[in-house]
Amino acid sequence: MNRLLEAELIYGRLLPIREPHLVARYNKALVAFGLPATKLTEFNIDITGFSPQVAAELGDPDYLDPLKVNRRFIILTPEQDNLPVVHTSFSNTAGLMHEFFAANARAIHAITLKDTLYGEIEDSVSEVKTLDDLLSINEVKFKVLSAEDLLGKAGQLRQLCDALVTSPDAWRDDAMLERMVSLAKETGDIRQNTLVPDKLVFRHDAFWADHFGGVFVFVDEKITTVICDPDAPGFRRSRPWQVSYISIHDGAQVGDFLARTNRLELPRASWVESSGLFAHRLEMALLSVAATLDPVPDLARIDAVWMQTFLHRNAKAINECGVYPLLQEALRTLARTGNLRMADIDPKLRLWLVRAEPGHADQWLTNRLIAHLTADDFVSRFVFDKQGFYRAYDQYPEAYRDYVVSRLSDTYLKDKAAFRKRLYGLGDDHA
Repeated sequence: MNRLLEAELIYGRLLPIREPHLVARYNKALVAFGLPATKLTEFNIDITGFSPQVAAELGDPDYLDPLKVNRRFIILTPEQDNLPVVHTSFSNTAGLMHEFFAANARAIHAITLKDTLYGEIEDSVSEVKTLDDLLSINEVKFKVLSAEDLLGKAGQLRQLCDALVTSPDAWRDDAMLERMVSLAKETGDIRQNTLVPDKLVFRHDAFWADHFGGVFVFVDEKITTVICDPDAPGFRRSRPWQVSYISIHDGAQVGDFLARTNRLELPRASWVESSGLFAHRLEMALLSVAATLDPVPDLARIDAVWMQTFLHRNAKAINECGVYPLLQEALRTLARTGNLRMADIDPKLRLWLVRAEPGHADQWLTNRLIAHLTADDFVSRFVFDKQGFYRAYDQYPEAYRDYVVSRLSDTYLKDKAAFRKRLYGLGDDHA
């Protein structure tokens, strides 16, 4: 974990909070949630206000995510809109937060000058016990409060302003006028400053949820498809008239579904050669074998000579894995014909030959699923499935952890947007 922290591969790009007034506002939000105030004078936060330091102090990584549903948030500054989510149980938490910031930018900017917004992203369920609970979440509502009650005071002032306009004798009520002046000193002129967020309800469409070992939900026009472990409660029983179920262990069915719904970019020479994705996965296939050896070979300098030598010495293990020879043959076929017949490929290995269709709305979710099912490609897993990456990293041999951190630091972190664009064809719409 220390390696990941030092390399900013976990809890990276967070916003430091050290100003006493912001710490005090954060504490008021914590107390409002029924949590103890932090004794820290400095900590970092993500877009939702989650702080790894506060989580460590409280001994609760889910202090803003109780029961892994109805996510809490604390907004201290509009700057949080530029931050990632580093701890979440739903893949679309970041998207929902960005939508909230975009739809209510003026109100957030005005309120955070004097106050802090906090609350919950309310789902239609209070606890996820079965798949049906996840499937019932079609939209979410932001329940928003403010630490200094600036929202409540703005609401009071709005009511008094309305009364002053509609009631012919209201201007004679000195107490009411004094109250309006007092409130205006705190809220400012609410005719000019929008203090109440306008849009609070947002759609909750395709998503990944960190429940029952990980659940992928894809939404199409006539049917919803759930991909997860068959042991998840409600599998093939929750809403069978409108939901199709696929075992996450059945790579062939998963690949068929993604291809049939046009979520995959099938292998063609035009993008495979320019992206370098197959060359990258060839290397990942060799490294995954290296990680199983005892001791792990020296990975300090990997080049063509090292790879060829390693290939000769470990040919049996590499061929048994199957991924490396598959990718080699695929590259030869593409160079010769420009296309691959996916029907000729072992269904269990097909996802190594594809990437998400870059133009599809579910491109990130699809790449997350592919990364989950091609877990030996630790780079892709870090890019799209960080929760899965961190769990896998805990199981890596010590020497392999060193290499993984070095590899990610020297490649992906150098220019994340360019890396994602080249290998996966994705635009820069994610952190």
